[in-house]
Amino acid sequence: MLGQFRVQQGPPKSVGAWIRRKLWSERMSEHRFYGDLAVWWPLISPPEEYAEEAAHAATVLNSASIPVREVLELGSGGGHNAVHLKAHFALTLVDLSEQMLEVSRLLNPECEHRQGDMRTLRLDRSYDAVFVHDAVDYMTSEEDLRRAIGTAYLHCRPGGIALFVPDDTAETFESSSDSGGTDGDDGRCVRFLDWTWDPEPGDDLVLTEYAFLLREADGSVRVVHESHCTGVFRREMWLGLLAEAGFDAQVVLEQTTEQRTPREMFVGHRPGTTASSDRT
Repeated sequence: MLGQFRVQQGPPKSVGAWIRRKLWSERMSEHRFYGDLAVWWPLISPPEEYAEEAAHAATVLNSASIPVREVLELGSGGGHNAVHLKAHFALTLVDLSEQMLEVSRLLNPECEHRQGDMRTLRLDRSYDAVFVHDAVDYMTSEEDLRRAIGTAYLHCRPGGIALFVPDDTAETFESSSDSGGTDGDDGRCVRFLDWTWDPEPGDDLVLTEYAFLLREADGSVRVVHESHCTGVFRREMWLGLLAEAGFDAQVVLEQTTEQRTPREMFVGHRPGTTASSDRT
């Protein structure tokens, strides 16, 4: 998912250079979070925790100028938004990780699942709406983000809508930490800690450190740590790239009852209308 960076030899000249080297090394191996640890995802981030934000996303998606029935979700992960959205829409779920798609298929067997990269996906069909949750944070350059938005535009029918929900923008980002985890009915349990910070303010990258305690049903416990580098972009860049792709762009503030700053959601309305006979 990460763009290409030149490998610098010797000690990095700045923290930014260190991050770029880290990005390159991470290209050599996929995050375990979305690989062999994917089976733990329902315990790390339970589906029921997505109910409120999925309900608000559904409201925004339904603000398109055409009726919204068919929705493409890019970066759908383990399908935890889909658990709630499938009551309202016919979903096609796309993720880069086949392991996460396997988790989603168990939760959402009635949904279509496709493996693919949101920057390059081409399904040769269109949808009434395209939804991209926080997986868009893994776009770590302006060009990555441009390509993801372009994919959304190409798959969005005239009159349709695209909704992007990054965790932060450059204007709203603050360092933070969180912890959680749950116990499963099968005897497995998870506890985790995450810590997000900005090693070099002024660039478009932030770093999150994850630590997981994974207890198997037999009582054995292991610890897994990994680092994730994600993109945090200016509001102006988001709106500019949406307009460049052809969308009428706007910012919508997330509605939440959680004790945190509401996220800024970026909405793109594709101009025009679609006759029912044009649906493919």
